[in-house]
Amino acid sequence: MAMNQDMLAVLADEALLTLDELCRAAEVGPDWVTERVQAGLLAARRVDAVAWRFDNVALQRVRCMVRLERDFDAVPELAALVADLQDEIERLRIRLRRAGLG
Repeated sequence: MAMNQDMLAVLADEALLTLDELCRAAEVGPDWVTERVQAGLLAARRVDAVAWRFDNVALQRVRCMVRLERDFDAVPELAALVADLQDEIERLRIRLRRAGLG
């Protein structure tokens, strides 16, 4: 499923995505996202009693987790751990570059 221009504009503006927008952008179902939010594996911002919003970091995390679960048959907890480790590696690389060591 290709991302449409409206979705690209939303992401470029760093706006928060609705559950439906996140699902379309990451090509997952709402149940997939809901299970991971409820398990504490994916961060969501609650805007009211029933609606969540997701930032671009959450979208990237979902895409990473989906790939790991699909390609390696990883359980959700392992996929979330690997996503955390990849984020930490990227933060450390940025720090090294800023320090002139990378």
